[in-house]
Amino acid sequence: MNVFSDTAFDGHEQVVFASDTASGLKTIIAVHNTNLGPSLGGCRMWPYATEQEAIHDALRLSRGMTYKSALANLPLGGGKSVIIGDPRSQKTPELFRAMGRAVEQVGGRYIVAEDVGTSPADMEQIASQTKHVGGISDGKDPARTGDPSPFTAYGVFIGLKEAARFKNGHDDLTGMRVAVQGLGHVGYHLCQMLYDAGAKLVVADLNQASVTKAVDAFGATAVSVENILSVDTDILAPCALGGVINDRTLEKLRVGIIAGAANNQLEHARHGDMLREAGILYAPDYVINAGGVVEVHYCREGKPVSDTNKHIKGIGATVREIFDRASQQNLSTSFVADRLAEERFGLRQHAA
Repeated sequence: MNVFSDTAFDGHEQVVFASDTASGLKTIIAVHNTNLGPSLGGCRMWPYATEQEAIHDALRLSRGMTYKSALANLPLGGGKSVIIGDPRSQKTPELFRAMGRAVEQVGGRYIVAEDVGTSPADMEQIASQTKHVGGISDGKDPARTGDPSPFTAYGVFIGLKEAARFKNGHDDLTGMRVAVQGLGHVGYHLCQMLYDAGAKLVVADLNQASVTKAVDAFGATAVSVENILSVDTDILAPCALGGVINDRTLEKLRVGIIAGAANNQLEHARHGDMLREAGILYAPDYVINAGGVVEVHYCREGKPVSDTNKHIKGIGATVREIFDRASQQNLSTSFVADRLAEERFGLRQHAA
């Protein structure tokens, strides 16, 4: 079992392994960087095939949260946690209360929120054991349910429109074909926004009920999960799991823009360069999918949803800066986004 030698380790400040025999909890909490503030990131529950796979996921996701919070101009660092287990069959209140105790033991360096496989109800159980938790409804604003998905989707929509403006000279999505891969909470909310903006949708998901719902609600065209990446569309919005842009899929792509909600869409950094060489404009995922973490932060601060949405609109300016720098310097947008984030969270100064 490797930690320090894992390709995603990247100087993590702290990695915690915790377990609870009574509830069956096995969790990894990864704190990547706290230069700007306490680390914040979701708790993912997933039936990982191996412990090494779980470690790698925690490390790469927590690193991404550092970059995400920095580019979202939040006073937060990056962290993430994973629970090894099947969320469909192994969830219990006791499991998440044990998770809350594990978070509490990190001493405020990590703030937990929901992620793939967890929910606001799970966060409520965690909150019974620690105050270091976000993504919980404040009970005051009906727009604030504790689910950050609509806010994540809104940020992706803002970034997607900015990409369209940069590529096409305007951000009118009327008649544009957008392929949405993954119709979970974020993907479905994004479909609603795209439909309202006049886009024509092509959708795919492993859950056939979600596909049917999108077809009925938005007049979407359904394709298989195997074919969604090869559909000829204007924009591809990956909204499932990461690593979707890789050596195997790059040659299939027939799109002008990639802008979606999934974390870590590039399997390797070099794939950002390959997208640039192919003439595909990539809106870096951790830049445009930051709306959820913005909402979690503002909710914890007791600020209104209007403040959240105003902050999320600022994602557009950051995306423009990245596109402009990349164009002027003949660099990939992913490379420029990384450097800009590092400028903001002080990586180079800290390393010096």
